[in-house]
Amino acid sequence: MEFFELIRHRYSARAYKSDPVEEDKLRRILEAACLAPTAANRQAFQLVVIHTAGRQEELKRIYKKDWFVQAPLVICICTLVDQAWSRHDGMNYGDVDASIVMDHLILAAADLGLGTCWIGAFHAPTAREVLALPENVDPIAFTPLGYPADTPRPKKRKELAELVRYEKW
Repeated sequence: MEFFELIRHRYSARAYKSDPVEEDKLRRILEAACLAPTAANRQAFQLVVIHTAGRQEELKRIYKKDWFVQAPLVICICTLVDQAWSRHDGMNYGDVDASIVMDHLILAAADLGLGTCWIGAFHAPTAREVLALPENVDPIAFTPLGYPADTPRPKKRKELAELVRYEKW
């Protein structure tokens, strides 16, 4: 799919078929995520791929929506906080890097006909427990991954003039 068509086509799926995701498609999606640029090329992230079969109730403790566990897979992007690059003023770029990685992942999924939905409103302490995350690893976002069983709603976006400034604020 041509890039601008892809970014117009991608949407947040909130219903999924139970059809399995082919291994070759999953691998391509994960490879796309790993190709994402990160600050100082530290690649201070980990992707946790979770099969939902038999784990629906446990996973719904992380995010309570039924559609979260309809897809055959859920993926969590985590930051390795102590390995991420920090700017001179101390700002840690782990969250930024994880966001870029997740964006590559969801765009690759859409290009392959799969659905995703970026989820940040999850219960982090439960995610840490369920995924057995070490102390220096922070869960940043989740997405189901599977074939969508819904149709996209029209996208509502602000006009370019509302979002872009030139030269100064």
